[in-house]
Amino acid sequence: MENTIAASIAQQRKALAEMVAPELAKIAESCSRAWPDRQALNEVLARMVDQLPYCSFLYCMETDGIQISDNVNKNGYYPEHFGRDRYQRPYLKTVYPSVDYWLSDAYISLLSSRPSITAIQLIRSKGQVIGLLGADFDLRNLPLTQKLYDEPGQWRQIKGDPAIRGSVFQQTRAKSVLDEHIDEVIAIMTELFTQRGVFHGKILFSSSRASLWLLDDPYRYRILEVESLIDPDICFAYPLHPYPENALIPADKIGELLDGFKRLRLADETMYLRSGSINIFNGLIGLNFSCDGSHYLAWDEFLNPNHSFWSGKIESTTRPA
Repeated sequence: MENTIAASIAQQRKALAEMVAPELAKIAESCSRAWPDRQALNEVLARMVDQLPYCSFLYCMETDGIQISDNVNKNGYYPEHFGRDRYQRPYLKTVYPSVDYWLSDAYISLLSSRPSITAIQLIRSKGQVIGLLGADFDLRNLPLTQKLYDEPGQWRQIKGDPAIRGSVFQQTRAKSVLDEHIDEVIAIMTELFTQRGVFHGKILFSSSRASLWLLDDPYRYRILEVESLIDPDICFAYPLHPYPENALIPADKIGELLDGFKRLRLADETMYLRSGSINIFNGLIGLNFSCDGSHYLAWDEFLNPNHSFWSGKIESTTRPA
């Protein structure tokens, strides 16, 4: 679970809640003593906004979502928001009256058109809910430091274009120029991966080209057309580079993986591989088939003839990962 997008997002939200919730409760308590006077609420928010240094705006609302204060931040008051009806905004749809504190899902801000998130705190007086305190945050401004989301390694299948899937059995693989020279292409791609600094490469069999990403220039990709892919002289364009020690895929397995691509490309005239990719650092193999279904699986699973990927029908895109 730690390596899923959901777990990564949950960690970020937990960190934000721990930072925001205690301070928001203090601000709400002060607001309860100023309620419902607009000017008094503005003064409370202006005095206490520094307790939430990453907050874009603070504001108070009635329980029906009507704003009864200005928007307030460290730069001052924004009176044009007084009287605004926020009831239909995503951060109010599930909060009242079920919980005292609520952190919304991310949404696109109406003001900035940027991903934002809102924390809502109920305001109480003598145990009764009298209003809501809102705190908006621009995701760009939040100093969350959890580690970058890691791509999971389990086999995943993703459906493609329904129009393509619906007509897949009416088509036949057209032999490409790359197909005619597939062994030369595999030999040259193996050299580029293992000796010439390529860490991510994608072969597009149907369009007879490849895209390459290099260790010495990782932010830009190169496109090799078939004339280059079948010419050993292309290796002169890429200096020798030691194979990375932290690569998940062993260098001596690259050729086997590319041979697997060949097998999938030529095995069937209807269900065939359109493109295949290898990333030596995350160890994943990416495959896209004529049905427009995509598969992602770990390199060692791909080389395992007993894995369910090889025993199942490759045209299926609904099998759970």
